Amino acid sequence: MVDWFARADVDGGVVRISEPHVNELLSANFWWLRGDDRDVVIDAGLGVVAVRQAIPGLFERDPMVVLTHAHLDHVGGASEFVDRAAHPEEAGILAAGVPASLYGAELFDKLGIDAAEEDIPELMIDVLPDAGYDPAAYRVAPMTLHRLLDDGDRVDLGGRVLTVLHLPGHTPGSIALLEEHTGTLYSGDIIYEGALIDDLPNSDVAAYRRSMQVLVDLDVSLVHPGHGNSFDRTRLRQLAESYLRRTA
Repeated sequence: MVDWFARADVDGGVVRISEPHVNELLSANFWWLRGDDRDVVIDAGLGVVAVRQAIPGLFERDPMVVLTHAHLDHVGGASEFVDRAAHPEEAGILAAGVPASLYGAELFDKLGIDAAEEDIPELMIDVLPDAGYDPAAYRVAPMTLHRLLDDGDRVDLGGRVLTVLHLPGHTPGSIALLEEHTGTLYSGDIIYEGALIDDLPNSDVAAYRRSMQVLVDLDVSLVHPGHGNSFDRTRLRQLAESYLRRTA
């Protein structure tokens, strides 16, 4: 059995969990935050390997999973959680079943991505989690939400409060979560180091630009993104301003 997840403890009761054997396009972070009263997990990975089986301690306090948006690399493991939350704009696609495949060409087709001259990987993982695993059987299960989150809503964990920011563009219901006490932003796929995806069928460049205007002026100290490494406010502003220039 492959050690599928990588874990890194971050200051202040935060754990970053990633999937190093997943292709760069889908290799996302999810974040486990511990509060005094309960825990929250922001996003849930690809769902190739059961989180509950691999990281049983994560479920000891019955955490809520908050989904920043409804793409397979962020919601694949969400059906394992008994308490799920996301923006109302993402509820329909989650209930219908998120388009998903581990085969590159099939996935690009399902997502409506034009690969152009890009080389598409045959398989979106570089190793099978175990010898009997069948990539063709991979699916993201349809799921209902137990709580709908919109701009300004608060998620109180006891000693730790997250404020929801609705920042559409990547998807209509993309959200970030801001812990104002520490100045930490959990940004999902709204912003990260690398090429931001704004050309999917339900992406909206004009909305993305409005979201970037919010981020340019947002008072944060640290950003924990949905992909790649964390960065500070200076880099956040640079990335947001770069997007605004590119799309002007």
